[in-house]
Amino acid sequence: MSNLNKKKCRISALIITKNEEKNIERCLQSLGWLDEIIILDSQSEDKTVEIARGYTDKVFSVQWQGFAKTKNMGIEKTSGEWILWIDADEEVSSSLAEEMHNAINRDGVNGFYILRQSQFLGRWIKHCGWYPDYVLRLFRKDEGRFDESKRVHESIILNGKSAYLKNILFHRPYLGLKDYFNKVNRYTSLSADEMWDKNKRAKWYHFFVYPFIVFFKKYIFKLGILDGLEGFILCVLNVFYVFSKYTKLWWKENETDRN
Repeated sequence: MSNLNKKKCRISALIITKNEEKNIERCLQSLGWLDEIIILDSQSEDKTVEIARGYTDKVFSVQWQGFAKTKNMGIEKTSGEWILWIDADEEVSSSLAEEMHNAINRDGVNGFYILRQSQFLGRWIKHCGWYPDYVLRLFRKDEGRFDESKRVHESIILNGKSAYLKNILFHRPYLGLKDYFNKVNRYTSLSADEMWDKNKRAKWYHFFVYPFIVFFKKYIFKLGILDGLEGFILCVLNVFYVFSKYTKLWWKENETDRN
């Protein structure tokens, strides 16, 4: 990493946080080569802010506006030409840091997809539809904004050409099963709300057909069977995720009818 410090880096990191004290330090330690780290914190009740201020003085307390809108607020606070959007439960490998540092000088490219590898129950997942997982995370500030029509799994709307990087962004999304179920409950509710807003409704096949298709796709076609017991559990829980979001969508419709 010493060679990175010899050059002027034009990348700002953008992170949104809420109660991430168990993740944030590992993330920030991997970003020390950047020009700037911007953190938007939504009223954390743990030591997230205290830890973050040990790495950057640009920690802002904001009212939660949803994933996309909050991140768009963060874009306005950055000063770099490029933005690396990263979550608190992710960390940049040293090889990826060097690759990004060189990539931003490539002419005609406004954004880069990064290869992300995720851990589940202590195992780095290599199949299940989780890997390879390319995510658009590095982009020119003036050419990208987050899609505010999505309540969860927000993405960047990029103007211009994109390219792919080959080195890994490490992702530890769940601290354990309790954390997994807490997040699933939150994300499936947001997904149901988003589908409802788009006038989508739950159909019989979302309950009796689609979950089985999801499992077969993840476990067989996406080779989740090669990820051992952790892969099997993950594929089963993916079915639970799908079943849950359509159940919540169905409930919203029936709850409306009852009222």
